[in-house]
Amino acid sequence: MAPTHLGLLALDPSLSATSRLGPLSGRATARGREVAALLVTGAAAGLLTTFVDFRLGLPGHHILFVVFPLALGFALVPRRTAGTVMGASAVATVAGLGAAGAHLPGPGALAGIALVGPLLDLALRWGGAGWRLYGAFVVAGAATNVLAFLVRATTKYVGMGGMGGGRSFATWLPVAVWTYALAGVLAGLLSAAAWFHFRSRE
Repeated sequence: MAPTHLGLLALDPSLSATSRLGPLSGRATARGREVAALLVTGAAAGLLTTFVDFRLGLPGHHILFVVFPLALGFALVPRRTAGTVMGASAVATVAGLGAAGAHLPGPGALAGIALVGPLLDLALRWGGAGWRLYGAFVVAGAATNVLAFLVRATTKYVGMGGMGGGRSFATWLPVAVWTYALAGVLAGLLSAAAWFHFRSRE
């Protein structure tokens, strides 16, 4: 189904019809509370990525802390470009935390925060209900983490500004090369399943 309006934050009927939550509005034009919800969920993604660490020892797992709240945002506000709005809020939140002296996540996680919103917007343009919707989240999660892996691998390899951190590049690479992609796929799939029905409620 096509969006009901062609402008910024156009309503996406496919997302609206499959959301497990009641969308905040079904109007063609976004309301203030919808924008506020997007800003809050984006900020939540930034906070989770900065302060939550399960200590799993699996490179790339921070993607879940970004995709999951952004998927919630899409369920509440099923609109095109909602991902970019949430992503900008997440980046602003992390930047503010860094300015306040908080210990920020590594460059791979930071790259994921910056990229996942726009990539979700792009993937969901070819989405719909069922496997296409779930697939859009999976593709966006995997693509984000592949790019985050390249950023992390580069900084670790060259030891840029002390960003190497943790394991040596030689021991990190054989694990990270598959955990980043797998974490992206799982984050997209779990987030889609948590907040969206497989079939349209209509």
